[in-house]
Amino acid sequence: MVFGFLRSVKHREIDAAALNMMIKANQALVVDVRESDEFAAGHIPGAINMPLSTFQADKLPVAKGKTVILNCLGGKRSGQALDSCRAAKSAVNTHLAGGFGAWKSAGLPIER
Repeated sequence: MVFGFLRSVKHREIDAAALNMMIKANQALVVDVRESDEFAAGHIPGAINMPLSTFQADKLPVAKGKTVILNCLGGKRSGQALDSCRAAKSAVNTHLAGGFGAWKSAGLPIER
């Protein structure tokens, strides 16, 4: 009998509207794990790019009282980055539900 060891762990998620409010209140630091070309084509204003292909949880920026929120296009890569954070015993545990796609669909601002 397997006691859930193979089951993927559910990550903490925040929706686009809640993240937007946190950004406006200066309470969130967004780390985008999409590749550089995707990031350059459009991203959440103020986001920092740390592509999953070279992602290292121990290299995440110090958030200085803010909550670090990871995002990608749809949620898969940010979930993989959160798995890396968990393995590195990082306190980072939240990503944007639906990723940048959900942000765009909500009509929220995009920086290029």
